[in-house]
Amino acid sequence: MKRKRFRKIFLIRVFGWLLPVLVFGAFFLMLYCRHLSTQIDERFSGRRWDVPSRIFSDTTLLYPGQEVNLCLLRHKLVNLGYQEVPHGPTRKGELRWVDSELDIYLHDLKTPSVQRTGIPVKISFFQNRVASIRDPDTKTDIPILELEPEEVMSFFGHKREQRQIISLDDVPQDLVHAVLAAEDTRFYQHRGVDLRAIVRAVYVDLRHGSIRQGGSTITQQLAKNYFLTPTRTLSRKLKELLMSLTMEHMYDKNEILEIYLNEIYLGQRGSVSVNGVGEASYFYFGKPVNRLSLPEAATIAGLIRSPNYYSPYVNRRRCRSRRDQVLRAMRRQGWISDEQLATALLEPVKTVGYQSYGRKAPYFMDFLSSQLNELYPPEVLSSHGFTIYTTLDTQVQAAAEAALSRGLRRLEANHPELKREDPSKRLEGAVVVMQPKTGYVLAMAGGRDYRISQFNRITRARRQPGSAFKPFVYLSGLDRFTPASFLSNEPRTYEVDGGIWEPRNYGDEHESRVTLRTALAESLNLATVDLAVKIGIDHVVETAQAFGFSTPFRPYLSLSLGAQEVVPLELARAYCVFAADGVLPYPLSLKAVVDENGDILERQSVDIKRVISPAKAFVMTSMLRSVMENGTGRSIKRMGITFPVAGKTGTTNGYRDAWFVGYTPDILALVWVGFDDGTSIRATGASAAMPIWAELMKSIPQYVSGEWFRMPPGVVRRLICADSGELAVPSRCPHPVEEVFLAGNVPERKCSIHRGKNVFQRLMGRIKDIFSGR
Repeated sequence: MKRKRFRKIFLIRVFGWLLPVLVFGAFFLMLYCRHLSTQIDERFSGRRWDVPSRIFSDTTLLYPGQEVNLCLLRHKLVNLGYQEVPHGPTRKGELRWVDSELDIYLHDLKTPSVQRTGIPVKISFFQNRVASIRDPDTKTDIPILELEPEEVMSFFGHKREQRQIISLDDVPQDLVHAVLAAEDTRFYQHRGVDLRAIVRAVYVDLRHGSIRQGGSTITQQLAKNYFLTPTRTLSRKLKELLMSLTMEHMYDKNEILEIYLNEIYLGQRGSVSVNGVGEASYFYFGKPVNRLSLPEAATIAGLIRSPNYYSPYVNRRRCRSRRDQVLRAMRRQGWISDEQLATALLEPVKTVGYQSYGRKAPYFMDFLSSQLNELYPPEVLSSHGFTIYTTLDTQVQAAAEAALSRGLRRLEANHPELKREDPSKRLEGAVVVMQPKTGYVLAMAGGRDYRISQFNRITRARRQPGSAFKPFVYLSGLDRFTPASFLSNEPRTYEVDGGIWEPRNYGDEHESRVTLRTALAESLNLATVDLAVKIGIDHVVETAQAFGFSTPFRPYLSLSLGAQEVVPLELARAYCVFAADGVLPYPLSLKAVVDENGDILERQSVDIKRVISPAKAFVMTSMLRSVMENGTGRSIKRMGITFPVAGKTGTTNGYRDAWFVGYTPDILALVWVGFDDGTSIRATGASAAMPIWAELMKSIPQYVSGEWFRMPPGVVRRLICADSGELAVPSRCPHPVEEVFLAGNVPERKCSIHRGKNVFQRLMGRIKDIFSGR
């Protein structure tokens, strides 16, 4: 009796002590779960992931009659994710080359200005020209085709995670079943924790004496990946269990699975992690997730256990073995048939090919970043998943980088004294390519190798332009003088700041009296300074400053020979005025910014300002064409440039800088070559910079139409005498030439040299010219 009574009293006391503990524990657990639910809700109701903004190039146009660089076009299609197949393309993203024909099934195109569903297209080429573009089904001609933009960079946060957010509705059922088969077959039956799976995992691990199987559910994995650290401690595991139970109470199963499929880590692309099945689908198979086949879905699901161990880019045989395990697990669950299993097991693991993450056009991207940072802070760009469309043409960029690299190597080979062992002190160069009328920057190479030097010489360097500045001097004189007006080309000394300055020409074989056109074409220093003196150097400064140069110009006569510094991009922009009917464009790298919902946040419009009249721009272009035909740039014909070009070479004192700026109605490019420390390169703009420009232009024939500028109102043509610069007298002037003039500044006098000569005098003069070699 006493023993029973003692036991009863003991149980009452224990229960009396335990009940408050249990009540307090349950209350504390409830409060803690409430805290966890608040934490989960805050995270899931806000921005769930820091999604890097993606940057895309401009689209690419193709049309019949267009000349193309087939090598660059093929490379472009590879970068766009097109895969070559041995048969006619049947799915988006496939292509086949047959002789001079391209059969391609286009991807969908979605940009702020164009929406197009992918369609099959047949493109025929003839001698590097697009002969025709046709719809193979309807046999109708397509007048113009737009290829989708190419992804070139992402703005990453500190985690450097790359993911494409997808909806569960976009995920094929095969992939859902594959993930469940690989990770959690009872996902839709348990409430966050699967006791049966835990017991099974413990049994398997004990039987093998090592960890062979995990018992974590998808919900537990999500809780661990999303909220916790991977550290294996009892407290962390307990928190994971409580979070899983709380999460299951708060959210629908499909929403949990969707978050998991977007969150899960699935591999490594260089320094960037591949997260989510949407990104993995492109990384491994080059296609959107909704186009994955059964074997491909099983491959991605098999990666979840250990992505870098089972990666097909690491060990294809191991990857296939793991994929087959997933497929057999799917069959055991009844999610695929025996026939589907047998067919899938026979499929090899075919990937799109590994491509490590690396920024393309890095100098251009730095320039773009500087423009974007004026609109958005870096933390927004690295987390809000913007889609950013740019002006970059990746074909032009590739051509510019290749031409610059080869040109510098060629210079070092021809002049061994220019070679430097220290990579940071090597011969450098820079290229920028623009569309003159829009200001779009198509390509930018700010140096020889971005890995060695991130200093962008196009946007940040300040160098003397030499003779490349002279067009602005001649422009300043067009109100008083004409291209046919004469200047003195005789040596002369000038007093500058109490000292004597005596400019000289390159070479001595020049006439003492030359026209403006000849002086600019042959880049004559003496005649240029004579013009600057006649119109006033203050007027030259005023004219040049209207072109948007940020560097201040001082009113020294040496400015007329380019002895004051400019930023290369600003010099290229200034030349755009001559090619764009007198308007100064703003250099644009950004076209539009689109948010995650597809709404346009920013759309950059062309920003231009009129600086000179179209008539003056045309006259200057006419004179700059003479540079290329009869002046310092005439050797460009030997470099294979047969289409008309306007441009100007530039060489500074001591051969420290070599420049060439050339343009057509469609495109303008500036090339600079030199050493960063100002060491002489012992070469001129014509021999160092112009060959790079020529090679670049030959590589991008799609931008060379061969057409020339139309003469605008306010410009007239007149036949003049080359000897007097006055109106030619028919049958009397021995050297009549056609010249262009501003309508308000046309010669009115007839040639004073030849108008009074008789036939005998003209004949003797002609004989004299023949013997003198004229």
